[in-house]
Parts: sequence; C-alpha cells; structure tokens
Amino acid sequence: MNTIGERIIKRENLENEEESLLKNENNGTDNDPKINYRGWKVMPFIIGNEIFEKLGAIGTLSNLLVYLTTIFNLENITATNIINIFNGSTNFATLLGAFLSDTYFGRYKTLAFCTVASFLGLLVIQLTAAVEKLHPPNCEEYATCQGPTVGQMTFLKTGLGLLMIGAAGIRPCNLAFGADQFNPNTDSGKKGINSFFTWYFFTFTIAQLVSLTVIVYIQSNVSWAVGLGIPAALMLLSSVIFFLGAKMYVKVKPSGSPISSIVQVIVVAIKKRRLKLPEYLYPSLFNYVAPKSMNSKLPYTYQFRFLDKAAIMTPQDQINPNGSATDPWNLCSMQQVEEVKCLLRVLPIWVSAILYYVVIVQQHTTLVFQALLSDRRIGQSEFMIPGASYYVFLMISVAIWLPIYDRKVVPFLQRLTRKEGGITLLQRMGIGIFFSILSMLISATVEGRRRTLALTKPLGVKTRKGAISSMSGLWLIPQLTLAGLAEAFMSVAQVEFYYKQFPENMRSIAGSLYYCAHAGSSYLSSLLISVIHQVTAKSETGNWLPEDLNKGRLDNFYCLIAAIEIMNLGYFVLCAKWYRYKGTDNSSIELDKVIKQSERTANGVE
Repeated sequence: MNTIGERIIKRENLENEEESLLKNENNGTDNDPKINYRGWKVMPFIIGNEIFEKLGAIGTLSNLLVYLTTIFNLENITATNIINIFNGSTNFATLLGAFLSDTYFGRYKTLAFCTVASFLGLLVIQLTAAVEKLHPPNCEEYATCQGPTVGQMTFLKTGLGLLMIGAAGIRPCNLAFGADQFNPNTDSGKKGINSFFTWYFFTFTIAQLVSLTVIVYIQSNVSWAVGLGIPAALMLLSSVIFFLGAKMYVKVKPSGSPISSIVQVIVVAIKKRRLKLPEYLYPSLFNYVAPKSMNSKLPYTYQFRFLDKAAIMTPQDQINPNGSATDPWNLCSMQQVEEVKCLLRVLPIWVSAILYYVVIVQQHTTLVFQALLSDRRIGQSEFMIPGASYYVFLMISVAIWLPIYDRKVVPFLQRLTRKEGGITLLQRMGIGIFFSILSMLISATVEGRRRTLALTKPLGVKTRKGAISSMSGLWLIPQLTLAGLAEAFMSVAQVEFYYKQFPENMRSIAGSLYYCAHAGSSYLSSLLISVIHQVTAKSETGNWLPEDLNKGRLDNFYCLIAAIEIMNLGYFVLCAKWYRYKGTDNSSIELDKVIKQSERTANGVE
C-alpha cells in the first residue's frame, strides 16, 4: 500500500479512537463522578516517586552480581544464573501484575502495595551486608573460602522475592498511572501525556547514570552496607512522596483484563473447529462492537482464519437485545477475533526479541567479570572504574545516538524513502539485531586480547578469580557502544511497535510483553551458560567458562552467541516479510465493506 493510503488509514484509526473516547464520555450516566484531571500539579509526586524508585532499585540490582561473588562468595556461574533467573522471573511477573491491576485492584492500589514491597526488599538486602551473621566471612581472612549458609541464602532470597513482587506491579503500571492524570480528550491533556513520557525516560536515564556511577562506586570502594543502605533510603523517600499525593491522583477503576477475551476466542474456536467457514462472511459470522469499546474497529485479515470459526453463528447461539452474545464462551465477535490475531502476529517478532536480548544480558553479566580482570585505571591515576559501571558507556551511546537519529537521520531518510519515520519499525529492529552481531564479534576479539595479555603480561596483581590483564578496560567501550546502538534501534522500535500494533485495551499486555522478552532472554542466557559450562568441562579443549576466565575461552562463547544472532537475523527477516501491520494490510478489508458485498451477493446483486 502506498504512503498516502497508509496516512489515510492512520487518520481513520485516530478518528475512530477519538470517537470511541467521546462515546465513553458522553454515554456516562448522571451518577458517574466527574473526573478532576490535575495533570502537571501531581507530576512532582509521580515523577519524584519515579526518580527515587529507579535510583533505589537500579542502585542495588546493577551491582548485585559483584555483591554475590565478593560478599556472598558465590562462584561466577552460580551468581550469574541467580541474576538471570531473578531478572527473568521479575520480568515475567509483570504479566501477573498487569492482569491483577486491570482486573481487580487498579493501578493506584497496585503501585502503592508494590512500592512498599520494593522498599522492604531493598531493606532486607541491605541488612545482609550490614549484619555480619547474615553473610559469610571474608575469604581473605581465612585459609578456605566459605560459602553462605542455607539461612543466609534464604534471607537474601526473601529480599529478592520482595523486589520481584514490587517490580511486578511497578513496571507495567507506572507509565500508565502517570498518563491517567491527564485528560486524553483535550489538546492540553494529549500534550501533557507526550511530555510525561519524555520526562519519564529522561528520569529513568538520569537514575541509571547516577546508580551506575555514584552508588556503584560507594558500594565497591567505600562500604557495601552504606552503598546498599542508600538505595533503601531512596526507596523509602519514593514511597513517602508517592503517598503524599494520594488525595489528588486520578484513580482509574479496574475495567477487566483483555486476557479473558483472548481466552474466549481460543476456547470457542476449538469448540467449533469441526465447522466449516462459510463462503461469505455475512450473515454467518458474528460482527458486534460494544458501543463503549475503547478499541478502534479492526479490519478483517486473512491470516489465522481458523480463529474465524469462533464467530460462526449456529442455531444454538443466542443474542442479547443490545446485539451482544448471550454466552461469550460459545460465540465471539469478529472484533474479538481480530484482536487476538493482532497478538498472534506479534508473537514471532517477540520470539526474535528474546534471542536478541541475550546479547544485552552478556553486557550486564559476563562483561562485569571481563572488567574485573582488566586494568580499570584511568591513565596514570589510581582511580579505578567499578566493574559494574562500564555499562554506563552503553547508555551514553544510546543517549548520544537517539537525538542524532531523531533530528538528522530521520529527516534524511524521509526525503529518501518518502515514508513516515524514514524506515519501518521492523526495519529499525532488524538494524538493531545487526548491530548486536557486531557487538558480539567485537566482544570475542577484545576478550581474546585480554586473555592473551593476562597470561603473558599480567599486571602482577592476582585475585581470587585470576590474574589482572594489562589490557585497559577502556577497550571494552567499543562493544558497549555497538550494543548501545543496537538498543537505540531495537528496544525503542520494539516498544513503539507493541504500542501501535496492539488494540487499545491490550496496551498493558504490550508493556508486559516487552519485559517478558527480557525475561525469556535471561532464562535462555542462564541455560546457555549452564550447558556450555557442563559440556566444555569434559572436552579436550577445556572449560570455556571456568571460575578463572584466563583459563577459559569466553571469546568462543561470544562467537557462539554471534552465530545464534546471525540465525536470528535470518529468522527475523522472514517474520518481517510475513508480518502485516495493523490496519495497513493489502489483504485486509473493512468489515463493513465485506458485509455490504456479502449482502449484495446474497441478494443476487453483483
């Protein structure tokens, strides 16, 4: 479809959405309380809460790998797997948090409970550092290095569990709760929502930069008790700020989760799997759209036609006076079916995102071990960059590239391609995967050089984990820069892709799906590390991932991930060619047009 056609469809969808919002507002009864949108008046509470919540959570989690290996005396593989499993479980938990928020509690209550849970989790983790009996003794004080006891690990896991509960509700709800404070039916409200998104990501970036530099430095060079106490104190401040604005917030009541509608379509399609689809859509397929639906009307698509059977009307199906199905577990509308199709079309792209994020996981975990065995001094000074702080270079790469891309590259591409945005969202995601391949190849090259210098020209400083290489840690910046470019293309495009391609009532699921991709990559990375560690330990070439990286072949592990990403890029290209954007498919026909054509054919008029 040409660019003009795409713009027309986008404009129609926008008009439908605005009409839907107006219907919802106009169809309210006199008993409905008038919503008092306070907008920017409550933003100091919400944005303040966001800043200190991110400072607290990121300040602890960003350096947790080093904490587990130095204070809890865990082996590198064990600590890495704990981090990966924790991150995976936390991100998957956002699906449950979004469901409970939308269906039962609402965003305010969910955020209130989860903010307190996060504070308690950070407090428990801080106590493991402050109280000597809650962590094992220092390895340097004893001839043998003692690991943590069952009780110490249980106490630590309790803190991590509370953090997981907090993240399950905060991550899918915080953005939406901030946007709830603005009136979506006014120009000022719409501008306020856009500005809030900008401020949200700005504060998120600032929080990460401060956490990865100041807080990580205090933890690594001053005191773990103080360094973990600061995030806990900031999280307490975040909770206080959040509750101070409680009386002024717009608290949207839970309206029910779209997950039930998704399940209904699948169940009914299975029930009616033996029925044959009619030659014409009308009148055998049930076409009903609720008058107060917030979703724009979706066009009919020819993909996943087996789901259309859920809308086949049989003599047993009953219709209510308002046109809806009497039993939604026996009959679904084509609007419901198309909403499920939107979800199914996105899933293959989501699988590719899981494979992509395996690269980013390595920059969070194994890169830290690389940094700790490199020369982390800056020039001739004695100042050493903390191992976990190297990730800040990835963020700097993202921060520098995004405005350049938005201000310079996009206008150039628009003139070149005559397309909105210059290139499509899927094309941007594909470029991100390509940069991730380059990042892994550079990582393998740099690691080979680091290992060689560690064996031939070490600094003379030997740690419990191996000798320090004379290679400067600054050589890790190129791979982080490429990973940052990958993130700038892939992650930003992915968030926008989910937001635009999902129906309006599935936006919370869209946000959760983004986090679930991170979760899947964490689990996959943990599986890869465990399998490679066990398989190569028995090989003649030796263990690729031993406790002392200088005796292993981490570069081979990086090459393996690069090979996986090359296959992932091929898979993604096939999925992108197959994918049809919502409302812009050449094979899509508006339901109303199909119905009219079917009526003419049924009446013998062609």
